[in-house]
Amino acid sequence: MQCFRLIIFRKLYLRHLAGWPAGFGWLAKNLFCLQFNCCLRMKIFTGSLLLFFVVTVSAQPDRWQQRIKYIMDIKVDAAANQFTGTQKIDYWNNSPDTLTRVFFHLYWNAFQPNSMMDVRSRELGKILVGVNKKGEDVYDWDSRVKDRIKNLKPDEIGYQKVKYVKVNGVEQPLIEHETILEVKLLKPIAPKSKSSFDVAFEAQVPKQVRRSGRDNAEGIRFSMSQWYPKMAEYDYQGWNANPYVAREFYGVWGDFDVNITIDKKYMLAGSGTLQNAAEVGYGYQPDGVQVHHTAGANLTWKFKADNVHDFVWAADTAYTMIKRQPANGPLIYVVYKKADSTETSWKKMADFVEKAYPYMAKTFGAYPYKNYSFIQGGDGGMEYPMATLIKSYSIGTAVHEWMHSWYQGLMGTNESLYPWMDEGFTSYAESRVVGYINQDSGFWYQKDYEGYFALAKSPREEPMSTHSDHYNTNYAYSKAAYNKGAVFLAQLGYIVGDKKLDEILLDYYNQWRFKHPNPNDFIRVAEKASGMELDWYKEYWVNTTRTIDFALGDVNFEEGKSKIVIKRSGGMPMPLDVLITYKDGKKELHYIPLNLMYGSKAQEDSSAAFIQHPEWKWTDTEYSFEIPYGVTNIKEINIDPSMRLADINRVNNRIVVPGN
Repeated sequence: MQCFRLIIFRKLYLRHLAGWPAGFGWLAKNLFCLQFNCCLRMKIFTGSLLLFFVVTVSAQPDRWQQRIKYIMDIKVDAAANQFTGTQKIDYWNNSPDTLTRVFFHLYWNAFQPNSMMDVRSRELGKILVGVNKKGEDVYDWDSRVKDRIKNLKPDEIGYQKVKYVKVNGVEQPLIEHETILEVKLLKPIAPKSKSSFDVAFEAQVPKQVRRSGRDNAEGIRFSMSQWYPKMAEYDYQGWNANPYVAREFYGVWGDFDVNITIDKKYMLAGSGTLQNAAEVGYGYQPDGVQVHHTAGANLTWKFKADNVHDFVWAADTAYTMIKRQPANGPLIYVVYKKADSTETSWKKMADFVEKAYPYMAKTFGAYPYKNYSFIQGGDGGMEYPMATLIKSYSIGTAVHEWMHSWYQGLMGTNESLYPWMDEGFTSYAESRVVGYINQDSGFWYQKDYEGYFALAKSPREEPMSTHSDHYNTNYAYSKAAYNKGAVFLAQLGYIVGDKKLDEILLDYYNQWRFKHPNPNDFIRVAEKASGMELDWYKEYWVNTTRTIDFALGDVNFEEGKSKIVIKRSGGMPMPLDVLITYKDGKKELHYIPLNLMYGSKAQEDSSAAFIQHPEWKWTDTEYSFEIPYGVTNIKEINIDPSMRLADINRVNNRIVVPGN
């Protein structure tokens, strides 16, 4: 047999095919050219093989998504803090796999003594992470949880008990794993098929500890999040049946018809759009419509939410409502516990989000649903589709939680695996929106950078690729997911240019909403928009804890020119902006691209001359360039005048020439 040459490259343009089956995906990623020096028959085979790959790549099929529909009827015994419910579930298995079992989340089972959440919280509370301003030791508690679960009494615990799960009228075997219910299917669900489930359950609302529950610190009776048996997501990585230990959520997109029967003294707010406003009232009815309550002590609230991955609601007897209608935006409900002392502050918050929406839509994409509700409840701020539970009228928290509608609600990224893609992107958006609306002239992302710097200089940092429940400390998770995740976007603007970043954000919205994107999906969007290779940025920033540290070295005058030396002592290479200001007021921005980028950004600031230098090879720890002026002509040299480079030691980034 005649020999052949196999040429394999590590990184190719097929990286975006995340979600292909194992093995096939690897081949598609790595096989670039297969050249045979053989007979004509072999050449024909090679041509056919390459044609197959070209056709497959060109097709770029959408990533498949499972689909679900819930019809739920809930009867609440408010006095007993309990309720019963039934679910009719249609489930579409759009995957190529046969499913022999399914999983449901039973989140409230975490609110019982010695649960995984309880034990984990108490163990982390033993870790000393620092000293506060008063000189007191600070332990790694989640301050909202601490050891509160351990001390819950029988009538204060939470539980969700599934009575049965039926398929075509036949009960299926059930195995409870605390907060995960495993359903062994007597008949497997075939690929590309639909199955129907009937579920009956009962639940006790826990005394509010984390996110959900009853009688929170502000006196809200019911904060009903994670309140129903929720089908776990099955995606290209398999089942995502994560036990409820602390962190975030992941779900199947679908349609919800939720009917909640409760004492008519209670006003409700939640995900979706109320279908019987004229019957319910409480301010939901259109202007001029007469409300006709049904007879009896109870009301049934009928909500409908389409193409969402979760459903939240809350109820209280003292709720009141503010409505706002942004230009070309959704109807906003602000639902809070009435108190004359806070009414003005809630209205200011409502005014702010109404004013902010046009900028949010322009920058991040349009909000696609009819309405959105800010609901006082929970333990701080927690996002859900079409609604958020929010502790108070904090404007920053309100913007943050609404921006989750983009990165948690529409993108639906797996937050257990990539929490920074939700919390970090949302934190970036919060800083940007608040800074823009307030016309803040400072650096909008300063607090995000400061949070990251504190993490990077501590011994606690772990890679952002760490599973959110498996960080060694709450501190490391929080700083990585929120602060380092926000810096990821702000610093990407430094690499590609802020105008290009805006293009990336909208492309990401347009291409990946409702598709559960992963980090590589985002990077591919950024690469296509910028014309740069950016996988190196993801690898360093997400998968390692290496830091950025550049310093200005010597400035020497030789043969009528000044030679400027820059040193890299940090483990992460980056492109650099170096601003030189001369005594006569002239400014030059010297731009040094990184060789791994295979591209360069355009000039951003027209107030300084833009001079691009040859690329900096990542293997080199030192770089120098020349300017045709003497040192005495220079007033100041500054690495990264925009402050977007996350250099952990900025003290050595600036030189002011003496006498100037």
